[in-house]
Formats: sequence, C-alpha cells, structure tokens
Amino acid sequence: MRTYRIIQLTVLLASLVLMTGLPSLSIQAADQSLKGAIIIPLPGDSGAVATDAVEDTLRACLARIPTDASPGQRMLAEQSCQQNEAARAQTQAAPKF
Repeated sequence: MRTYRIIQLTVLLASLVLMTGLPSLSIQAADQSLKGAIIIPLPGDSGAVATDAVEDTLRACLARIPTDASPGQRMLAEQSCQQNEAARAQTQAAPKF
C-alpha cells in the first residue's frame, strides 16, 4: 500500500513539473521562428515611417487617414496631424545645446 502511494505522488509531481515547463518551451519556439523574419513594406505603403517620428511629414500623416473614415473622424485625424506637425516644427527650430 505504501509503494502505491509513493508511485502516485511521483506521477503527480512529474505531471506538475511537466505542466509548468511546457508553456515556456512553446514560447521559446515561437520566438525563434520570428527571429529571422524580415518585414518588407509594400510599394506605395504610406506607413513606412513611424507615426510621430522626426521623418514623418504632414503629407504622410494625412495619407494614413482611412478613406472610409467618417467626416468627424477625418476632422479629428487632420487636426491631430496638424498638431503633430506644429510640435515637430517647434522641436526642429529649437536651439541644440
């Protein structure tokens, strides 16, 4: 009877160890598959420059506004682009120390 109890505890402990270790193995495998991935922007893709980047221009920001946006969404997006452009202009005009 005592041997049966030891076998039960051993199987239970081994199961717990395997269950806690398997998720980390699957995460590592997923990370390895993405390590060598290269993302190539499509021709004509206006999202090649990150939003609010120094290289981002008013024209590029306005080009990212979806064509199916409602008039209110378009107005808010245009105002946001104009505010970002004004902030970039002030940052670029500021003296560098």
